[in-house]
Amino acid sequence: ASRFQLSGLCFLLQILTIILFAVFVRYSPESSSGPCFQQPNCSWKNQDSGFQHPRFRDVHLQALLGFGLLVAFLGRYGLGSVAISILVVAFAIQWAVLIQGFLYFFLNGKIYVGAQSMVSADFCTAAILISTGAVLGRVNPVQMLLLTLLGVTLFTLNEYILLSLMGVSDSGGSLTIHTFGAYFGLMISRILHQLHMDRRKEQQDTGHQPDVFAVVGTIYLWIFWPSFTSATTVRNNAEPWAVLNTYFSLAASTLASFVLSPVLYEESTLRMVQIQDATLAGMAVMGMAGEMLVTPFGALIAGFLSGLIPPLGFRFLTPILRSRLKIQDMCGVHNVHGLPGILGALLGTLLAALATADAYGGRLELVFPLVAQGSRTATHQALCQLCALPITLLLATLGGCLTG
Repeated sequence: ASRFQLSGLCFLLQILTIILFAVFVRYSPESSSGPCFQQPNCSWKNQDSGFQHPRFRDVHLQALLGFGLLVAFLGRYGLGSVAISILVVAFAIQWAVLIQGFLYFFLNGKIYVGAQSMVSADFCTAAILISTGAVLGRVNPVQMLLLTLLGVTLFTLNEYILLSLMGVSDSGGSLTIHTFGAYFGLMISRILHQLHMDRRKEQQDTGHQPDVFAVVGTIYLWIFWPSFTSATTVRNNAEPWAVLNTYFSLAASTLASFVLSPVLYEESTLRMVQIQDATLAGMAVMGMAGEMLVTPFGALIAGFLSGLIPPLGFRFLTPILRSRLKIQDMCGVHNVHGLPGILGALLGTLLAALATADAYGGRLELVFPLVAQGSRTATHQALCQLCALPITLLLATLGGCLTG
């Protein structure tokens, strides 16, 4: 029965998306940049199309391979989790193109798609893959598709409120991707709680094969995530701050895992999964602040602090979540994405409050356009950045309860 349910649901969802694509979706004219002005934080209108496609390729590879291989460390569900991740990616991209298209790329009754809309869809897909990490092994593929259906819609709503209505700068997704994805998945896990599930321990990597997947997934993170964080940031002739800050944060967070893990755990050698978690945390913290003036030493400090979160979280917070709050976090998304995402949002708030025209120069108009135009002060911008955090947490928790 479950096989026929999956087959039937996949068939219905694919037919539905084909019909909607036939009615609404068209390619953007090559001679124009499309309705870019409707997209928040959009600097694509100043870029040539030759630069967009490699950037889209890197982002797509990160969503498909990076996240897909990251869930393979679960000893019992490893290979099945990779298959489910590919299923989620295949549907989430199609559904995100439609849902985001109606908000950002809808013009004259049609949704115009191009490299920019595909990057936005991949961002959405990344958030959903983070959410699935909290419930892997506890839900079947049919439920994963339903999670994706609602998750994409709620993600787009949260992103629209933050980026379009509030004017928040979050190009790499500390809030919209990492924080929302983590707490959306955690609330689903809480609603799905059953007593026998609470008693079962999380599955860990138990052999050579899962470690190999973790190694490959971590290498993909190092190669492609700087492109992921900088996919919607300014390039032109400006220095790629988001790329550089992400690399510095990556290096410091990885080193932090070697500092703390040997103290907290008895193993003499770090497991690859621990390095993988620290790498993810270092990237999550740079999601919002990456394109801002963090400075190189600031990126190192932020990365190092975020790298301390996963080992401390797995050692002290995860048992509390499981025993007292009845939340079974299968892949540790709270420690790897949720808390580092919140730290990144707080860092972005601080940097927004310190933003000045002297420090940013012409880049201020591209990072904080409302501040550069004089319609908003730096303090007001920082307040908006800060208010975006509780809004994201509220939508993620309420949406997670509904979905669960």
